[in-house]
Amino acid sequence: MQTLGDISGQVALVTGASGGLGRHFAITLARAGAKVALAGRRGDALAAVAGEIAAADGRAIPIVLDVTDPASVEAGVAAAETELGAITVLVNNSGIALTGPALTQSENDWDKVIETNLTGAWRMARAVAGHMIRLGHGGAIVNIASVMGLRAEAQVSAYAVSKAGLIQLTRALAVELARYSIRVNALAPGYIVTDLNRQFLESSRGQALKDRIPQRRFLEPADLEGPLLLLCGRGSSGMTGSVLVVDGGHSALL
Repeated sequence: MQTLGDISGQVALVTGASGGLGRHFAITLARAGAKVALAGRRGDALAAVAGEIAAADGRAIPIVLDVTDPASVEAGVAAAETELGAITVLVNNSGIALTGPALTQSENDWDKVIETNLTGAWRMARAVAGHMIRLGHGGAIVNIASVMGLRAEAQVSAYAVSKAGLIQLTRALAVELARYSIRVNALAPGYIVTDLNRQFLESSRGQALKDRIPQRRFLEPADLEGPLLLLCGRGSSGMTGSVLVVDGGHSALL
């Protein structure tokens, strides 16, 4: 009997899959029965993740892809289709954050963040949705936003703007693509413990931040597994244009 989070037989493409949350998302989808195209810029790291999935009897292929390069996006989506079949799930996870005061941030740094987090996600959604429409099947697009797209913090203006834009892009695409049975939703995590931020979150500043979260804890990647599978699977068949917030109650406090 299939569960609501069972995505057996699906083909998922995950961007930013070489490490961090992207790696975790890819492994989660593979464990749930999907074949996974691992997209990112670091081929060696992608191959290592593919090896992990294969060792657990899953199927994954590495695809070197840069979301800031339109030709690379088109070639990557085509490669995923050729190797794994019709793509039914896209997880738009690629993203960067460059911190610093808004008044001194360079235009180049601003452009890098917007180009990767927002324009890159639009590029991927357009390519994969076009693929789904051409092959005549529906699917699910999950944009990985952030609680920073719903509220503001100092020093991350470009990141916050990119994630707010991604949330609105989610809604706009949901309206346009519903007629093709393509659902578009966003997952908006709060503060997640990863290797990149662990040192800060364990510092005195990080502990002060944790004290402002109603659950009094930072989230772990495992906290996102259920919400991700919900948005990718049949359990969310009536959801599109939704923003699923997973932040320990942080945004509800404001």
